Amino acid sequence: MEEWYFNVLLVVVGFVVGFINTIAGGASLISLPILIFLGLPPSVANGTNRVAIVVQTAMGTAGFKSKGVSTYPFNVYLGISALIGAIIGSNIAVDIKGETFNRILAIIMIAVVFIIIFKPKINIKNLQERLTGKYLWLGIVVFFFVGIYGGFINAGIGFVIIFYLHFVHRMNLVRVNATKVAVVLMYTLAALLVFVWNDKVNWLVGFTLALGQGLGAWIASRVSVNKGDGFIKSFMIVMVVAMAIKLWFFT
Repeated sequence: MEEWYFNVLLVVVGFVVGFINTIAGGASLISLPILIFLGLPPSVANGTNRVAIVVQTAMGTAGFKSKGVSTYPFNVYLGISALIGAIIGSNIAVDIKGETFNRILAIIMIAVVFIIIFKPKINIKNLQERLTGKYLWLGIVVFFFVGIYGGFINAGIGFVIIFYLHFVHRMNLVRVNATKVAVVLMYTLAALLVFVWNDKVNWLVGFTLALGQGLGAWIASRVSVNKGDGFIKSFMIVMVVAMAIKLWFFT
């Protein structure tokens, strides 16, 4: 990891991952294999990746806030629930073959694409967001389990969060992404502490990756606000299909 071009590669990869994760999700499926390829043990790669995710989501949250997009206190309620789940998830050791896991995730991603394409039309402008009452409690329960998975590996969870917030809570995709990055920031901080406690973080690599990832997230957060729902939806569909093909055929 001492060659200078490794650091350049990490920054470039970080930028791409931060941009993709902020607008759609799933880009940890890019960063994790690269960290392993560069010589980090899988568990250390998983922990190190969290450093960059924390910086990425912090920058993304700041970017959305600078554009006046915030879902407080709804995002905090979901974030606290997910944080508790992430502590559990990051401590769980699951004995599953990597190829089997990747193919299951690929199927889920393709299913999400079909739902996005063929879903009944929802006119968000004429429907009020559902962020309180029973929907708030539903969100708290759902995000506890989101946190468990996020704490365990996190890859691909952005698609699930976007789908859930958009169709259940009826938020437009810009506000969905603003909520997503804030919640992921909260639960990833908890997961990172667990990895740090178990000495599973390479700080130099993590901060180098985070440099690019934070910049990518900042730019993506502002681009998504300017471009709106159509851009985010198209970008997400392309990324889901690309990630699913990668998972199914190139594991």
